Amino acid sequence: MSGPVLYLDGVSVVFDGFRALNNLSLVVDPGELRSVIGPNGAGKTTMMDVITGKTRPTAGTVRFGDHDLTRMDEAAIANLGIGRKFQKPTVFDALTVFENLELALKAPRDPWSCLRWRLAAGARARIGAVLEEIGLAPRAGDLAGVLSHGQRQWLEIGMLLMQDPELLLVDEPVAGMTDQETEQTAALLRRIAGRRSVVVVEHDLEFVRALGQKVTVLHEGTMLSEGTIDAVQNDPRVIEVYLGR
Repeated sequence: MSGPVLYLDGVSVVFDGFRALNNLSLVVDPGELRSVIGPNGAGKTTMMDVITGKTRPTAGTVRFGDHDLTRMDEAAIANLGIGRKFQKPTVFDALTVFENLELALKAPRDPWSCLRWRLAAGARARIGAVLEEIGLAPRAGDLAGVLSHGQRQWLEIGMLLMQDPELLLVDEPVAGMTDQETEQTAALLRRIAGRRSVVVVEHDLEFVRALGQKVTVLHEGTMLSEGTIDAVQNDPRVIEVYLGR
């Protein structure tokens, strides 16, 4: 993809007179890992809702490569190559880790294809590669329901990777994780970035520091500051509205 993978310009969202987003602009390059932080109510979730088609902007431009996302529904946007992971993992507890990934495999879903479904060698290899990438290869045969909270988060990220997205939106991935799981999640997201773009919404600033990439700070629906974690932490405006609270 030439040019930015994600381009937001002048995006506003108004709900009954309340501006959830206010002239927001954001540019994410191919292969970039971007962190988005901000106080509660800053517009982080609304921004992700706009990108995925859940919420229509009142004004502004939202583009994924050459595609105008404001003219597309959620399913069409997902099929373009945008995957979203919500804060609470949604995996199938009664299926094994391997079966969860198999279920998420990008493949035809019409009735005839489902009736004739057999796991081909290439698909099995793809699942194996994702198992290695998310660090769950030793747990492939275990039920998802017995995994730790962190492992369930990694499994859901793996399920999104099975769809081979170009852009991955990840909402507070380390909430409730142990310190070790948090470190492993940072390493996982760093590995994923490069081959695809990753936007991470997070409150844990130490985790954001571990990601080591550009940070965007939102406040009252607009971009307040942008740069390295050190730059934004030392920005007086960020200290006043976010870090100083």
